[in-house]
Amino acid sequence: MKLNKIYKIGRIGIGLTLVFLVSCNAQKTISLKKKQLSDMVYPLLDTENSRWFYFSSASRPFGMVNLNPDTEIKGDWGGGYKYTTDTVKGFSHVHEWQMSGVSVMPVTITAGNKPTIFKDFYSKFSHQNEIITPGYHSIKLERYQITAELTSTQRVGFHKYTFPIKAQKAVLFNLNTILGPCENANGKLEKNNDYELSGSLVLSTNFRRPKPLTVFFKIKTNEPITSIERDNLTGNYLVNFNKTKEQILMKVGISYTSIENAGNNIETELPHWDFNKTVDDSRKVWSDLLGRIKIEGGTQTDQRRFYTDLWHALQGRKIISDANGAYPDNTGEKFRLGQLPLNADGKPKFNHYNSDAFWGAQWTINNLWGLVYPEIMEEFVYSLMQYYKDGGMIPRGPSGGNDTYVMTGASATPFIVSAIQKGIVKEDLEEIYIALKKNHMPGGIMEKAGYEHNTNIGGGLKYYLEKGYVPYPLPEGNFGSHEDGTSQTLEYAYQDWTLAQLAKKLNHEEDYNYFIKRAKNYQNVFDAKIGWMRPKNVEGKWRENYDPYQYENGFIESNGAQSTWFVPHDIEGLAVLMGGKEKAVEKLNAQFETAKKQKYTSGTSHDAELHPEFSRIPVNFGNQPSIQTSNIFAVLGRPDLAQYWTRNVVKETFSGLSPATGYNGDEDQGLMGSLNVLLKLGLFQMNGGTDQDAVYQIGSPIFNKITIDLNPKYYSGKTFTIKANNNNAENVYIKDIKFNQKAVPKFSLSHQEITNGGEMILEMSNQPKLEK
Repeated sequence: MKLNKIYKIGRIGIGLTLVFLVSCNAQKTISLKKKQLSDMVYPLLDTENSRWFYFSSASRPFGMVNLNPDTEIKGDWGGGYKYTTDTVKGFSHVHEWQMSGVSVMPVTITAGNKPTIFKDFYSKFSHQNEIITPGYHSIKLERYQITAELTSTQRVGFHKYTFPIKAQKAVLFNLNTILGPCENANGKLEKNNDYELSGSLVLSTNFRRPKPLTVFFKIKTNEPITSIERDNLTGNYLVNFNKTKEQILMKVGISYTSIENAGNNIETELPHWDFNKTVDDSRKVWSDLLGRIKIEGGTQTDQRRFYTDLWHALQGRKIISDANGAYPDNTGEKFRLGQLPLNADGKPKFNHYNSDAFWGAQWTINNLWGLVYPEIMEEFVYSLMQYYKDGGMIPRGPSGGNDTYVMTGASATPFIVSAIQKGIVKEDLEEIYIALKKNHMPGGIMEKAGYEHNTNIGGGLKYYLEKGYVPYPLPEGNFGSHEDGTSQTLEYAYQDWTLAQLAKKLNHEEDYNYFIKRAKNYQNVFDAKIGWMRPKNVEGKWRENYDPYQYENGFIESNGAQSTWFVPHDIEGLAVLMGGKEKAVEKLNAQFETAKKQKYTSGTSHDAELHPEFSRIPVNFGNQPSIQTSNIFAVLGRPDLAQYWTRNVVKETFSGLSPATGYNGDEDQGLMGSLNVLLKLGLFQMNGGTDQDAVYQIGSPIFNKITIDLNPKYYSGKTFTIKANNNNAENVYIKDIKFNQKAVPKFSLSHQEITNGGEMILEMSNQPKLEK
């Protein structure tokens, strides 16, 4: 489909974006002549509930540099760019999982502010004087009357500052401060020559990342630096320029290995000084990736929200390796510089990544990346294996070159198994299997609770192996976060099932039988008398006075009603425990009827889950544990209810464009964005695509036509197209499905069928079609 067809409906939406984000004067600062697909993105979504790594503007997909203004600098939650705060406190280059750093601020120096500028440099701004589009951010600093424009390559921030005429120009480097999740300390800056600076700072340890990390940087300017001043009290540096020219361009290359590599990142990625070209290149990179999925139909808001969701699915989990493949390895007792393997052309075979947890990835990036972006999924598998080669363990949420042990279980197992089952990763399968198996056994990551760095008790694995469940409470005490035994049992059982599928693929029959038996452990925490998953103590006694709607009562970031359905590998077996499919359907349907009153979420922000009036909701699409629930109906033989409830969730919860909401404050680096995309496409994989055929359940798409471009390096088909005839807000049910002119009786297709290419035609109706 040609691009102009996409904008047949979307043009008005783009115009509204620019009116909302841009004043007429500000728009003159850069040419946004030719509209691109990336202009459909609404970057301000949910920014009232921002998080340090959540917001992104002047960044590339998965870029090491994540450059944007900070309006709040203290604290992970609520930090970074928060829409409701009207003061810029700097432009920092690192917004990542447990990492931050290199904050700069252009200022004008006057006789009045010179004595205090080192500690008093914040500036008001207005959203009316702001342009935000993927890869670019422009903002006017009212205090200094400076227009600051930001863009970047993967590892280099590019700044363009337009100062008032004849102003005394300077850039403040706030290198010793608190930014988001950690302190920046020991900041140093020195002048190499009149056009170049270099420096470093240390990211101090925190609860989640207990080892320090140094950020090195190289600065290049197009105008001569006249002097550098350092304030002993704050540790800030003021870099002064002369008054002759109105504009200053500045490149900031960063590295986690050396100043030399920071400079090499600049030379490799940004050898020129053409700011507008860099903006255009960035917009094109985003538009090309977003353009893998082309849509027709729906409202202009639907289309813009869809591409905003897709944008979020591609911006979390940042690169930590340099352009030459050097990377920080913090997995051992001593820090070391690692080197990624190189191709014949001398370039790294893959990038190395920082990442929040893969907790919940089985219903999100597993499915989306595996179908639309297999090259990204493959890179992440190689990166996870690099951690294993360095430190002996596949991580579940690495930061700064080592695992943070965020969340629980072996959450990377379904991700890697899915990549193998889909044929994305084909080499070294035995080595990968050995690495994954290690995590599921004593001494592996399953033994560790959240952020449990120094012990191996909180995961309760020894009880899981001896008794078939993890007790709640853990009798030994607290050793980490999320020691919620019932949820841990459910997670381990699912993850064991996914590892069993790989064991079967590789003909490890004994291992297959062992792990498939463990996969049944979910049955040990289901209380048939009350029909809910229920915590057990170490003596095997059910928790007394149990309330399935009490939040985190043996369950991780959820309640028992929500997590009872966390059996993605054996929904039919769960239904048997509930008395059969009909009773299971009736039970889940009643939960949705109740959850509808709260729009299927525990409030509009992550912390709202803790409030009693929100936390008792039986289905919560605002956090990962129950985001699969509407698609459970399809596995239970009621695809009509899956279609109805999924469309309703999308309509009520994931359709708006507002700074006030969007993902309810808990996007988690692409997970909720990916979920939204999948629900709107009508494609889902209940077990995370980890079975032999990697089957997709076919749901109700919100668009009339969807075309997915398939990567020819991985898949034989050119495109997979979905046409939904007679589709509208009322016609949410699928009356008939044909794929390549053949009937699809079970509302499902395999990964291979889809990636071989073709056209699926859905006949939509306002009446459900029940399976016989």
